[in-house]
Amino acid sequence: MLWVKSLHIVFVASWFAGLFYLPRIFVNLAMVPADSTDERERLLLKARTLMRFTTLLAVPALVFGFWLWLGYGIGKGPGNGWLHAKLVVVALVLGYHHGCGVLLKKFQQGAVQRSHVWFRWFNEIPVLLLLVAVILVVVKPF
Repeated sequence: MLWVKSLHIVFVASWFAGLFYLPRIFVNLAMVPADSTDERERLLLKARTLMRFTTLLAVPALVFGFWLWLGYGIGKGPGNGWLHAKLVVVALVLGYHHGCGVLLKKFQQGAVQRSHVWFRWFNEIPVLLLLVAVILVVVKPF
């Protein structure tokens, strides 16, 4: 199980690296002047590539996490409330990931109405989600 746990950690860290950087590209896209089509296309290419790569990293992260859940049999009985809370965080991360895909499609269509300041705040969400997940797993507060 230590191999599975190690692979889970590596893929989660890699998935989050993509979730940290993709919204940063959105900040840059929101700042591109309307007449700078080359810069816009270059950033869109980077965002599309990163979105695909990040999605591919999410799959094994989730598979290894599910494997750990089955292997350890945790989540039953008292003192395992942290796991249920962590699963809520995982659902929020999946929702954030999906939201990034929706925003990317809007950027491709030229339909984004948000400012770069909004995207700077949006960029902080995965940091908070990762912080909560790590605290839940390490501290197991309930």
